[in-house]
Amino acid sequence: MNERKEPIPVTVVGLGAMGMALASAFLAAGHPTTVWNRSAGKADDLVAAGAARAATITEALTASPLVITCLLDYPVLHQVLDPSGGALAGRTLVNLTNGTPEQARETATWAARHDVGYLDGGIMAVPAMIGRPEALVLYSGSQAAFNQHEQTLNRMGGSRYVGADPGSASLYDLALLSAMYGQFAGARHALALVGTENADLPEFTSSLLIPWLTATMIGLPVLAQQDTAQDSDSPSGMQAVAIANIVDASNAQGVDGDLLSHLLIPMRDLIGRRAAGRSLDDLVDLINRPEQGK
Repeated sequence: MNERKEPIPVTVVGLGAMGMALASAFLAAGHPTTVWNRSAGKADDLVAAGAARAATITEALTASPLVITCLLDYPVLHQVLDPSGGALAGRTLVNLTNGTPEQARETATWAARHDVGYLDGGIMAVPAMIGRPEALVLYSGSQAAFNQHEQTLNRMGGSRYVGADPGSASLYDLALLSAMYGQFAGARHALALVGTENADLPEFTSSLLIPWLTATMIGLPVLAQQDTAQDSDSPSGMQAVAIANIVDASNAQGVDGDLLSHLLIPMRDLIGRRAAGRSLDDLVDLINRPEQGK
């Protein structure tokens, strides 16, 4: 008969909106939770909900075998942890601070010097999603640490281990955010364009925009398999013309030109070498009068 494991103690360092959500998820799952923040008052609601407030960062780090950090950036992370790094010896540090792959690798080296099991993570969720099945957190670094604490980490959302390189989670996190921001830029432009005719934007979004963007996801596997080194001098003329028409229509409708910036690189890719050094309007002229590029 399998014995049910008691929830292990967890420390959460950093109580911004995301840190608060993380600590709340552990409390809701029954984990003894210690919290610490440079502004101590940020912990008041969590303490009222059952968390223990650490008086010092050293007290916070030694309170639990699993320490979660979620701070503004890596400089702040090291300002907080470096003076008390020795207190982490023999524990697992899961760093969910957003940063670059190189910062993650440097922090993993720092952790190894202090005999600390290290996982770097990327949170693919907003605070309101934490603790729910749709939240996803990426992890990289120590496979042993991930295996040991996976059940506990799942309290924050679905967990996915993406490799032993501590920088992998940051790399994947930033790549996914880049895709999201690009999609948001295109969606914002779409809403601005349709909005020039006083369209019902909520209806357009729910009945057309979201289903269309969802349907286009089917093409991503093909995009991932393409040889990005292939010559682009033979572009899809239809796509190039469509993008040029989007630009022309947007200008005619008085849409802010800054909202068109997401079209510049796709248009350059479609036209190829002839696009070098040209502005968006120049590229439209090149499509409309292709003899200019010869």
